[in-house]
Amino acid sequence: MPVKKRYPVPPDYVVAEEAELLPISEVAKKARLLEDEWEPYGRYMAKVDYAKVLKRLKDKPNGKIITVTAMTPTPLGEGKTVTAFGLGQALVQKKLNVINTFREPSKGPVFGIKGSACGGGYSLALPMANISLMFTGDIPAVEAAHNLCAAAIDASILHGKEPGDVHRNPLNIDPMNITWPYCVDCNARALRDVIIGLGGIANGYPRLAHYDITVATETAAILALTTGLKDLRERLRRVVVAYTYDGKPVTAHDLGADGAMTALLVDAIKPNLVQSTEGHPMFCHGFPFANVAHGNNSILADLVALKLADYMVTENGFGVECGYIKFCEVVCREARWAGYNIWPDCCVIVASIRALKQHGGAFHLRPGMLYSKVKEAADTENLPALEKGCENLARNIEIARMTGVPVVVAINRFTTDTDREVELVRKKALEAGAIGAAVSEAWAKGGEGAMELADAVLKALKTPRKPQALYEDDTPTKEKIELFATKIFLADGVEYTPEAQDKLKLFEKLDFRADGHRLTVNMAKTHLSLAHDLNMLNVPRNYKLPIRDIRASVGAGFYYPLCGVFPTMPGLPTKPAFLAVDVDPETGKIKGLIS
Repeated sequence: MPVKKRYPVPPDYVVAEEAELLPISEVAKKARLLEDEWEPYGRYMAKVDYAKVLKRLKDKPNGKIITVTAMTPTPLGEGKTVTAFGLGQALVQKKLNVINTFREPSKGPVFGIKGSACGGGYSLALPMANISLMFTGDIPAVEAAHNLCAAAIDASILHGKEPGDVHRNPLNIDPMNITWPYCVDCNARALRDVIIGLGGIANGYPRLAHYDITVATETAAILALTTGLKDLRERLRRVVVAYTYDGKPVTAHDLGADGAMTALLVDAIKPNLVQSTEGHPMFCHGFPFANVAHGNNSILADLVALKLADYMVTENGFGVECGYIKFCEVVCREARWAGYNIWPDCCVIVASIRALKQHGGAFHLRPGMLYSKVKEAADTENLPALEKGCENLARNIEIARMTGVPVVVAINRFTTDTDREVELVRKKALEAGAIGAAVSEAWAKGGEGAMELADAVLKALKTPRKPQALYEDDTPTKEKIELFATKIFLADGVEYTPEAQDKLKLFEKLDFRADGHRLTVNMAKTHLSLAHDLNMLNVPRNYKLPIRDIRASVGAGFYYPLCGVFPTMPGLPTKPAFLAVDVDPETGKIKGLIS
């Protein structure tokens, strides 16, 4: 085993430093990859040739899909990733053939608040520092491709069709109707709205531009949703980046940028092979945000894992109504359009007693707020608040069961949780319809701490799934939005701003298609509430869902209505995580990273 446990559990970066990693060749053998199906990226990481694997194993039945999602979290997260990794480790300890799949960390959260999303304690993804920072260059490749297209827009406005042509802007692009932002992969609130093109005509025409964090861009979503190089090329061809003065869409193909964008992403669409603290294989690939984009790792990582393993454990970003529903309604739907029939076999919902107390009114931890201000309330036994907060867990169980999948609740136990609190949550989870409810102590014990959870999941997998989508492919977009609002978010209806109403009419007229299908819908909202407002805790009711805008990610294959107000470029907090990060100049080892 790469890591020898010691107690108390040291910081994540120390666990990662002390790990004796397996050579990536050994991890590849565990994953049942042939030698010509992977390319080493240093000693401990590799790129996987998805095309060769899928061709070799095209007739092999898929493994089981175990999704790990969460109740509505606090800003700190409730341990979804560490639970997913611990579950994978536990299943491996039971001598089962397992691969975990998960998203690549963005440097926004890594250096902001949440950390690297590489799990934690003794259920970590390794090599943690590499994964958390530049990794295999996938995010920089997406950033380069996306910004190339953004630069091409401004160049097209400046130049004529040929050098010396005095008739500029041959595509007739309206500078006030450019929908493709620039991007950078860090939290930089000052770049949300910027004036570019200052300093004279040599620098282009001045206009208001916007920056998104890279992982919230359409290019990032495309990388995670593509099923191969041909599909990638087609998606980039059809992305809509702006509109003309007379309201016609302008695409990356119109700019002539789609071919170069594809070239930049040829290697980036290959899944990345890494390992856990117990040496079992994991695919870390794709990085779309779960509140703005669809919040799941790449389809290609999933497709390859499902052929190589008997059990694939994957994590869905944030809560059930965010990442899990988007896995069903975006990932599985678009995979089906490409000819791959996938659907979860079991949904694991991670709950923490801390988050349940928040939903029960014991405290309210807001983004950027110091945890010390609520620590006493979070750590003190409070059964009435806990029982009230279990309404949120029950609602998340109900949403997951709507998809026709058996549900297991994983109680991510913290050191301050009492036995009475744990048993109350277990009781309420079973009353709400979960097939099983188990304690997970993966952070402290690795796979050993998730054995009870593994047993509960294996039992749940004996219950056949009955896939149930929220809507049909040809359901009108407005009806899809209203189904999300009323069936998932429990709103009484939808309130559209005039801008959103105009967008609905425009998109109905343009009738964008992906693989011949109407675009699906990917609701963009806060992850800190089942509604649109982070202050609406527990199970909000008696409200209407506000839609302030609707945007089209035609290449990614979805519309994303913006519910309420939240930025697509985050900002740094008062005390960002990067303050603790440094390098030992003697050893070159990175310290201070949190996960």
